[in-house]
Amino acid sequence: MADDRADLTVGDHWEHTARWWQDEFTEGADPEYVEQILPLAATHLRGARRVLDVGCGEGQISRLVEGFGGGARAVGLDPTWAQLTVATERGGGPAYVAGSGARLPFGAAAFDAVVACLVLEHVADLDGAIAEVARVLEPAGRFVFFINHPLLQTPGSGWIDDQILMEQYWRIGSYLVEDTTMEEVAKGVVLPFVHRPLSRYVNAMAANGLLVTEMVEPSPPPGFLAVAEEYGGAATIPRLLLLRAEKLRLPRPGGASS
Repeated sequence: MADDRADLTVGDHWEHTARWWQDEFTEGADPEYVEQILPLAATHLRGARRVLDVGCGEGQISRLVEGFGGGARAVGLDPTWAQLTVATERGGGPAYVAGSGARLPFGAAAFDAVVACLVLEHVADLDGAIAEVARVLEPAGRFVFFINHPLLQTPGSGWIDDQILMEQYWRIGSYLVEDTTMEEVAKGVVLPFVHRPLSRYVNAMAANGLLVTEMVEPSPPPGFLAVAEEYGGAATIPRLLLLRAEKLRLPRPGGASS
């Protein structure tokens, strides 16, 4: 069974798991989205006029943006038809486009904000995806993205209750090793995850003229801790990382921005 799942392409994975994602993480089903991710997205996207939601899934962040009013418009992009179909059915105002983050089907400087929520840890070509984000952002536009915390959620990390040493601590896995793993996130649901150290994200943005202006490492929200008893002892260990960057206005000598 594991071998059959491993033979699926990445696209197949997302088509096969779309319903699971919709059931578990949308429409108020997931406390981390309700109590943490969506409020943070609202804080960091509010005021933008043209927002691209890369890897939009069934569109909950795109709908959030449209709900700001004041002329804010959102475009959701996803490679998965099973997600885009539900996004369209749920409506709310956004436009939806099928496509890949590696080749965004938009012109240069088309947006003043781009958001990617729990997407980049599934992207093989990080440098290409970041370059595309920078291309479609207008000068001074913002890039907001959420990822599983690259240090504290490294594969192999976790809460240790050592009954021999009588110590409790959070173990960190092989943080500096960049690797792709297939993880069973629920019974019968296996997804590819690319672990990278934080420096890979920051340096990829710097190479494309995206300056980090804010970093958020929130504590797990109360609703999550209430249903995840195994995490209770690690309430001070963030699961999520948010980075906000701004596209620099002027080109540097040699082609980079400053």
